[in-house]
Amino acid sequence: MKKGIKTADYIVFTIDRLRKGYVFTYSDFITEVNKKEAVIKALNRMVASGKIAKLAKGRYYKPENTQFGNLLPSQAQVVKDLLEADGRIIGYLTGYSIYNKLGLTTQVSNTIQIGTNQVRPNFKRERYNISCIKQKNTITKENIPLLQILDAIRYIKKIPDANIESLCSRFLAILKKLSEKDKGSLVRLALKYPPATRALVGALLEQFQQRNLAEPLLKSLNLITKYKLIGAAKVLSTAKNWNII
Repeated sequence: MKKGIKTADYIVFTIDRLRKGYVFTYSDFITEVNKKEAVIKALNRMVASGKIAKLAKGRYYKPENTQFGNLLPSQAQVVKDLLEADGRIIGYLTGYSIYNKLGLTTQVSNTIQIGTNQVRPNFKRERYNISCIKQKNTITKENIPLLQILDAIRYIKKIPDANIESLCSRFLAILKKLSEKDKGSLVRLALKYPPATRALVGALLEQFQQRNLAEPLLKSLNLITKYKLIGAAKVLSTAKNWNII
């Protein structure tokens, strides 16, 4: 911050340049330790005047005003501090918002689920309930879309407003669009998922006559364990090969 510019004026100028729905904290404005209190006071005054809104303690956003009121930031903005830290990816959106994005359900939830290597307790921000799902694989920008698919397959029984039969059809359509390289990566990543997930991924891939690709998954399973997914066999002729009943 240049000398001679008041803290409040600097903050107003900076916020005016932010896009609507962008989430920020007071630390985004602090350039000198002794300015912290002035920054916090200025931000709180802007909240009181309605220029910005408070998402949670120490977290603010520039609201988008509509005839129906202020819109909340996107889910990625609401939890961006849980998705990336110091330029490093530490989590990814999964669960309900991704089920909708993948065309698995039309329902929209006020729960934001995050895949992460380090799980933390559930908490709330604005109207959103935030929870974490343990991810055993290393999370990278490249493998996030595959992890999101695998998470959906893992929690197939919890996807709202859908049945196993229709979901299996949709998963076939999703996997069909993957490149051979991505299908190989999907198998590798699936090896760190529960047995039922591995079995369903294997059955889906074998439906494309790709038994060899799915072979590592088959070798990882107990041959006598059964996996109950009522309706899967109506779509997957390969279900019995993977003990899916």
